[in-house]
Amino acid sequence: MSAGPVIRIHPGDNVVIARAQLLGGTVLEGEGVTVSGLVPPGHKVATRAIAAGEPVRRYGQVIGTATQPIAPGQHVHTHNLAFSDFTREHADGVDAVLTAFEAEPATFDGIVRADGRVATRNYIGVLTSVNCSATVARAIADQFRRDIRPEALADFPNVDGIVALTHGMGCATASDGEELRVLRRTLGGYARHPNFAAVLVVGLGCETNQIQGLIAQEGLQEGAKLVTFSIQDSGGTAQTVARGVALIRQMLPEANRVSRQPVPASHLVVGLQCGGSDGYSGLSANPALGAAVDRLVRHGGTAILSETPEIYGGEHLLTRRAVNVGVADKLRARIAWWEEYTARHAMRMDNNPSAGNKAGGLTTILEKSLGAIAKSGTTNLVDVVEFAQPVTAHGLVFMDTPGYDPVSATGQVAGGANLICFTTGRGSAYGCAPSPSLKFSTNTALWNRQADDIDLNCGTVIDGAESVDEAGERIFRLMLDAASGRATKSEQHGYGQNEFVPWQLGAVM
Repeated sequence: MSAGPVIRIHPGDNVVIARAQLLGGTVLEGEGVTVSGLVPPGHKVATRAIAAGEPVRRYGQVIGTATQPIAPGQHVHTHNLAFSDFTREHADGVDAVLTAFEAEPATFDGIVRADGRVATRNYIGVLTSVNCSATVARAIADQFRRDIRPEALADFPNVDGIVALTHGMGCATASDGEELRVLRRTLGGYARHPNFAAVLVVGLGCETNQIQGLIAQEGLQEGAKLVTFSIQDSGGTAQTVARGVALIRQMLPEANRVSRQPVPASHLVVGLQCGGSDGYSGLSANPALGAAVDRLVRHGGTAILSETPEIYGGEHLLTRRAVNVGVADKLRARIAWWEEYTARHAMRMDNNPSAGNKAGGLTTILEKSLGAIAKSGTTNLVDVVEFAQPVTAHGLVFMDTPGYDPVSATGQVAGGANLICFTTGRGSAYGCAPSPSLKFSTNTALWNRQADDIDLNCGTVIDGAESVDEAGERIFRLMLDAASGRATKSEQHGYGQNEFVPWQLGAVM
């Protein structure tokens, strides 16, 4: 990619992207236009006259309709461009191809559990059935915080920590409703996650989300590595905390008896996230992550694309890569569910992008979705699952989740993701537990400003210093390093416990 003042993505586009802030009078070489007025970095500039009502194209795709005449060289954004629905042309599977697997798969140093599953981290978890037991769960985990009581885990160097994952749900909902089923599915996914050596589940006792109901729905087996109890049955707060602390002390010696060993990259399940996106997201970090995903799949691994509201308008590009019509139909069914869900709540699918996205140059959900889909690379879409459902296929899988990053990533981890990769253009302070989270900046200005939170800079692609594929290779190698135990920036800062956010679907009664 050359380092001129603008970036042209597709020959058929009628806009280009400002590489840096453009001043009025700047001549865009090769485009034959002169900039009119100030254009912020990452924003769009018209390269020809666009009539009112005419589609505006980026990535060779429609991103909206001009709301007024736009002259060549003018800034194109919310003042003259709006969302417009259009008919998607689905051609199921036409871009699906046989995957060329690598002859010598890459490896990482993982923790192999007794059942053969592979962990990237080794935690003990404290889960809650209901918000009412959240304080107790936190009090139990706090007894083992290395930053407060370094001696508590001094004899257990192979245990990454004790984490309490609490939430605000579990009661005041239908006992046989979808919301409770999804919450239990989420908690079940975490209870089974290979990154947990052992788990406590703490309840209050009288909540709708009865622990035995959770155990039954999810087919969990109580024993030395999964212990459940409630505050009411344990004699109150102090005795429940003491009971939990004593149980974890019993679990620690066995949890510590692990070691890392080389395992194939096929054991890596990566959740793909983007948050605080900007006009560069679809040009640098997202396609670079997509290049890494293509490598991961060739090495036998799995990637989970999610955030259904943020693929809206671009879903036809994914169905083109579906391995069969059934997979494509499942994706279209999730889109239809979201259209009904948002209408039920008097919302629309084009209520996105956020204020920060718009400040970074994204105007419509169609534009944002096209950039977000770039995270998935070019590989086949092999399956579509609902929120927090187990991901069993190898390759690219789509999981239906909201666009809100903590909720989306929570579903991915419940589904089995043992690593999260998170791109950001505006800046993010997100982390995840028990799965490590890597963050990639879309532009070098963000990297220079917030390197404390970012693991790798993809702004080099915008700067012309490296190609998307070269950045993708760096990301892939960093994935393997993080899966092998290298601490991510968010782990160094202690992120992860507060970012557990199950999806609250229904009414609170």
